[in-house]
Amino acid sequence: MTTTDLELCDPGTLPKPGPIGRAVRLVFGLISVWYVVKLVEMSSSLLTNDGHIRALVWNGLLPAVFLISYVVNIGFSRAWGKRPAIASVGALLIFGAAGYLLDGNIESGLLARAIWIWEAYVFTHLGLAFLVAGILGTPGCEMRAFHDLYSRLTGKPTKEHHCPVGPLNPIDKWEAGRSGV
Repeated sequence: MTTTDLELCDPGTLPKPGPIGRAVRLVFGLISVWYVVKLVEMSSSLLTNDGHIRALVWNGLLPAVFLISYVVNIGFSRAWGKRPAIASVGALLIFGAAGYLLDGNIESGLLARAIWIWEAYVFTHLGLAFLVAGILGTPGCEMRAFHDLYSRLTGKPTKEHHCPVGPLNPIDKWEAGRSGV
């Protein structure tokens, strides 16, 4: 399923990840955190000497546009569909137009900073969620990891959500089938 619709289910509905599912979550978390670290390292120099936005900043743009609706909808329990992605693209287009009007170049410092801030948020949220999900063994989508942590700390049950994209659902189902759970 690749829908951005919010499809929360009752606690205990989804299989808990086994060692492979947890390891995959940890690896995805480390990759996301690594990307954020690289963004931070270049934060004072987002443009090349010839005035272009650095490739590392551009490299995260399409994945972040693809992921933002899942991060917001599942992470914050919102049923906003693709609106987070549409709003993000719209805002970045406005920053691009403003940068062009101010600097005469679409690849302006203003656009670079806007993309940088947005990507830093998306990949920090995603990376930390993957790491917490891997450590706790959160069932389903990593974006419910903070809800799972809250539930464990307070004893109040929280809804689960299947992972709408990526390999986590198949891995979790496969591991559950192998262990007989």
